[in-house]
Amino acid sequence: MEIQCDVYKSSVKENLFIYVDRADGLNRVPADLMKQFGEPEVALSFVLSEQRGLAKEDPKQVLSNLATQGYHLQLPPAASVSKPYFPPSDRL
Repeated sequence: MEIQCDVYKSSVKENLFIYVDRADGLNRVPADLMKQFGEPEVALSFVLSEQRGLAKEDPKQVLSNLATQGYHLQLPPAASVSKPYFPPSDRL
């Protein structure tokens, strides 16, 4: 299975993307999600198949989400949490 896929980036949150089938566009994306997403801007268009390598997403999962819900949401990477810094204590 291959589909022409458009990927939109969010104008509100960095590294937040919505994948859609070009044939459907953003019509199947819930209105509440679009309000939070902000003004969509096309970031990328490509032919998506199960064999297509994607940098951060599983193409099979993207295809499944497109078929069942009409879109795939790619969330920003989780912020790395560093260990708290405790300065050395001169007092014991």
